[in-house]
Amino acid sequence: MPVFTRWCRRRTATLPAVVATVLALVTGGSAALASGSPGAAQTVEAVDARAASSTTSGTAPAVPCSQVASLDLAAAVPGVPFEITSAAEVAAADNTLGNWAYCNVQGVIAPQIHFQLRLPQTGWQADYLQLGCGGLCGNVNTGNAAASYGCVPLTDGAFAVGSSDEGHYQGGGLFSTDPTLRADFGYKSDHLLAQVAKVLVKQYYGRPPTHSYFDGCSQGGHQALTEAQRYPTDFDGIVAGAPANNFTALNTFSHAWTAQSVFLNGGPATITTADLAPLHAAVLKGCDAPADGIVADPLACDWDPASIKCEAGQASTASDFCLTADQVTTLRRIYSGPTDEHGELLYPGYQLRGSELNWAGIIVPTTATGTTGDMSFVRETVRYQVFDEPHPELTYRDVKFTSAYFKKIMQSNEGMYDATDPDLTAFKKAGGKLILWHGLGDQHIPAVGTMAYYKAVQKVMGGAAATSSFARLFLLPGVAHCGGGQGPDKLDALTAIVDWVTEGQAPDSLLTTAVDSTGKTTATRPTYPFPYVATNTTGEPADEASSYTPVLSTAEANLTLNWLGSFRSGYETVGNWVHGKWVVSKGKA
Repeated sequence: MPVFTRWCRRRTATLPAVVATVLALVTGGSAALASGSPGAAQTVEAVDARAASSTTSGTAPAVPCSQVASLDLAAAVPGVPFEITSAAEVAAADNTLGNWAYCNVQGVIAPQIHFQLRLPQTGWQADYLQLGCGGLCGNVNTGNAAASYGCVPLTDGAFAVGSSDEGHYQGGGLFSTDPTLRADFGYKSDHLLAQVAKVLVKQYYGRPPTHSYFDGCSQGGHQALTEAQRYPTDFDGIVAGAPANNFTALNTFSHAWTAQSVFLNGGPATITTADLAPLHAAVLKGCDAPADGIVADPLACDWDPASIKCEAGQASTASDFCLTADQVTTLRRIYSGPTDEHGELLYPGYQLRGSELNWAGIIVPTTATGTTGDMSFVRETVRYQVFDEPHPELTYRDVKFTSAYFKKIMQSNEGMYDATDPDLTAFKKAGGKLILWHGLGDQHIPAVGTMAYYKAVQKVMGGAAATSSFARLFLLPGVAHCGGGQGPDKLDALTAIVDWVTEGQAPDSLLTTAVDSTGKTTATRPTYPFPYVATNTTGEPADEASSYTPVLSTAEANLTLNWLGSFRSGYETVGNWVHGKWVVSKGKA
C-alpha cells in the first residue's frame, strides 16, 4: 500500500513567538495549542521537503474510465437512486483545477440532482473533496475551490473532487415551487452526493477515501454548515466561507432592508456608486484607519454619517463631500441592520464601516433609477421560496419589518433552508474539524452574522476553549464577498483543514495574500482566530505579514446581538415527508 501524501503548500508566515501567548487566551489556556505554537509554524520549504520525501504516485484506478458508466450500482446506496450518465477521460491540459488528467463522471440522483466527479487518473492520495456552489446554485461547480490558494494536492490531483447543482439547473427560484426540489436544495442534496460519490470513488479505485472534506463559500458555506449540523459524519473537515446559513432572514429581511433604505420611501436611490469613493474616504478618516486604508477592526468603529451632513445651502462636491438628510438616514439604516417595530433585529447582522467600496451594484445602483443585486435576491425569495404558493407580483417593497411578518416568514422556512443550529456536538464527537472564514467587507452577507453564529456555537459547546479545539473563525479585513475588495483576499484554508484532520495541527493563523493581475504578490497579512485582530505593532511595512501581531478585539469579544430569531439547538435534525411537504422536526439525526 502506498504512503499517502497529504501535504498542501502551507502559505503561512513565520510568526512571532508572542502569538502563542496571546492565542492561548483565545482558547482559554494551553490545551488548544497542544498541536504546536504558531511560532513553530511550518514554512513553505519545510512542508515541500516533507512532501517530497513521501511517495506521491498515489492509487491507480481499478477500472478503466470507459467502464464506469456501465457499472451496476443500482443497490450501492440504499434509498438513493442514481445513475451515471457519462464517463470520459479529460486531458490534463483541459483541467482547470491543475495539471492532471481525470475521469469525468457525470450523473443524476433522483429526481434531478445533477452531479460531476473529477477522478484523477494518477496521483490520487485517497481523499475526497466536495465543493459547494454560489447564489441559488443551479450549476455544477468542480472547476474551482474556495480558500485553496496554493494548495498543491488540489493542483496535483490528490483529491477526487465532486459537486452538484443542488437539484436544479436554472438560475432563478422557480425550483422552490416543487416540494421535492425545495427539500433537495434546502436540506439534503449534499448528503446524497456525499453517499454516491464515496461509492463511485470506491468502485473506481478499489478502495474508499481515507478522509473526506467539504469546501464552499456563500451558498457553498451554507452547504458546509448544513453538513456539519445535519449530517455530521459525512466529512472529516469542513471549510465554510462567508456562509449564507441564515438563509431565510438574510434573503428576506437583510436584503430588503438595504434595498428599502437605498430607495428610501420608494423614491430614487439616495446613494449611487458615484458616492462610494468619497463616502469610503470619510469612513476611513472617521475610523482612524491606517495609511493602507483597511479598517482592521470595524466593529470598534461607530462613525456616524451625520458627522458629514451638509450644512444649510451646502452642495456636495468631489472636494467637499457631504451627505443630505436622506443619505444620512440611508447610511444609518445600512450600518444598523433591519429592525422591527420594537427595535429588535430581524437578522443578526449589518454592513460594517469600511465596506463601502464593495457595495456597487449589490447594495447601491449605478444610477438613481437603477437596480441592485439585493432587489433581485429578495424578489426570488418572496416570490418563490418562502410561501407555499408562488407570488410573482411581490418585490422587495412588499417585505414588512414587523414581528408578525417575521414570524410568518420564518416559522415554516428556517428548518428547511437555514443552517443555524449551534449544537455541533455530533460533529465534534465524530472528530470533525471546521474552519469558518469571512471577509469583513462582505457586501452580500454581513460578516457580523457569522460572528454571531460562532458565538452561539461557543455558548452551546462549552466556551471558547472547547470550541476552538474543533472549530475556528477567521475574519479578513477589507475583503469582499468570497474574495476581492481592499484587503489581501487569497488564503489556503484547505491546507489548514487537511493538516488539522490528519496531523491534529489546529490553525493558529492563516496567511492572506494580495496578488496583482500578473500573479505577483503585492501584500501579505496574517489573520488570527476570532476575536483577535492582526495589528501592525512593529511599525514595519503594512504589506508584510511579519509586521503584524494578534491583538484582542474587545468589540468582537463583547459582541452581543439581540435579534428576533435565535440560534437554538436541535430544531432541524430530522426531516421527513408529511402530507407532501418536507417537515423538519427536533430529534436525533
